[in-house]
Amino acid sequence: MLVAVAPDGRLLDLRADGTPLGPPRHVPDLAAAIGEREAADHPRWVWPATFDLYPVLLRAGVRVARCHDLELTEALLLGQAGRWGAPRALAAARARLHGLPVPPDKPRLAAEPPGFAQAALFETTSAPPAAAGFDVLEAVQEVYADQHARIAATEHPGRFRLLVAAESAGALVGAEMGHTGLPWRADLHDELLRELLGAPQPVGPPRRLAELTAEINQALGMHGLHPDSPAEVVKAFARNGVTIPNTRQWVLKQVDHPAVRPLLEYKELYRIWTAHGWTWCEAWVRDGRFRPEYVPGGVVSGRWATRGGGALQVPKVVRRAVVADPGWRFVVADAGQLEPRMLAAVSGDQRFAAAGAAGDLYAALAADSFDGDRAKAKVALIGAMYGQTGGNAIPALAVLRKQYPKAFEFVEAAARTGEAGGLVRSWLGRTCPPAAAGREAGLDPPEETGSGETQGGASGRARGRFTRNFVIQATAAEWALTLLATLRTALTGMKAEMVLFVHDEVVVHCPAEEAETVVAAVNECAAAAGRLLFGETSVRFPLDVSVVGAYADAK
Repeated sequence: MLVAVAPDGRLLDLRADGTPLGPPRHVPDLAAAIGEREAADHPRWVWPATFDLYPVLLRAGVRVARCHDLELTEALLLGQAGRWGAPRALAAARARLHGLPVPPDKPRLAAEPPGFAQAALFETTSAPPAAAGFDVLEAVQEVYADQHARIAATEHPGRFRLLVAAESAGALVGAEMGHTGLPWRADLHDELLRELLGAPQPVGPPRRLAELTAEINQALGMHGLHPDSPAEVVKAFARNGVTIPNTRQWVLKQVDHPAVRPLLEYKELYRIWTAHGWTWCEAWVRDGRFRPEYVPGGVVSGRWATRGGGALQVPKVVRRAVVADPGWRFVVADAGQLEPRMLAAVSGDQRFAAAGAAGDLYAALAADSFDGDRAKAKVALIGAMYGQTGGNAIPALAVLRKQYPKAFEFVEAAARTGEAGGLVRSWLGRTCPPAAAGREAGLDPPEETGSGETQGGASGRARGRFTRNFVIQATAAEWALTLLATLRTALTGMKAEMVLFVHDEVVVHCPAEEAETVVAAVNECAAAAGRLLFGETSVRFPLDVSVVGAYADAK
């Protein structure tokens, strides 16, 4: 059963293809009506954007099992058509459907920290018919019916339907995690900051940063150098006869100079102070919870982003403040070697897939083809997925090409398509941005180490590296989304709740007596996600699972 939702308080039952089952129904209290209907038959709710509607329902105490997010789905379908980045909101989708001028999407501002006044019920959602210039409920129904038909016309409609379902489920999970919040001990946070940085100062940086600044200036023979300014640091090293292209950590570690050690420490502590220091804690932690705003599908590969709070980049040392409630535990599940396992599953290379059945894929490859040299096997695989073609990768890649030709050709074909300016797709059908979109964000392959020119020149090589990794990383994101969706269902009826998701890692907060059940659930859901994506495959998707009282203690 499908039910279209308009934020002005109207509901409309739909058939599977999006045609109406009857007239719309107006309800005086939309949240209450959705709650009652959810309890009765768990329909799939069709609405403009989960981002707008679901947080309001959660604040009203209403949770739903399933939805179809029109905005997220429109973005996926636009990508399929090579129109990545085109406006995707309900108004834009409706305009395209009727051949009208397409309005731009309204920008979404960065999230306000928790504790600020919440918006009135549904005031930030799609406008009522008069304000929007069209009937919102009618537009929801029309756009859904159009999306249903476009999904059926994709190359692999079954896979694409799974992608749409997983993307929509991920939006529900993201809203729920932001609503629940990650347990956070502000007192422990303050304690660790004082331990690392010294006491906060009324003006300027804390004591330890000031000490390091003085040490860096002395080592470089400078006065007034700001270590947080890369341009100033590069010039200072040049005056000392040291030429560096930038101040990235891996670059500095290759430099033999007394300023390097304090500079590396400064950079690490400065990042903690500015991104997760006292000001951050005061702004984002309320009532013992950190509640960020997640953005499912916020990166081109399908991985998540956040609007404020930095939930996806919490430094390990700061995780000491993430402590479970009394009598509760964290179940931390991290998927190991996920991207190479994706390659084993999608490439159709049976010999490579057999290695993917092992607990340690690199070790299995090493035993099969690299004379037991695990490091060499890992270099070969990373080189193939990220386009490293020089140095130690050359002989390792030659072995990979010979022993696992289908796996090697899978990523090579993606690279060739990218170099020629073409589009590649993930296993379920997420499409990479076109070359005209400019420099793609969200994938960070290592720098090119080869010296040979390829078709398309430097820009072509760069895009080839992007597309060869996109087909793997985007598929890994789909597996992770499917894991989230299945785990969310498995936790139904329990007190356990997902509280953090970072790429390949999910954290569940649960009563201690539920921990064993949650561990079993995450392991089964990992296997189920593999079956849903790839059918019966010999490739395994094992998780490293820890049950801990503090997030920092997870292995």
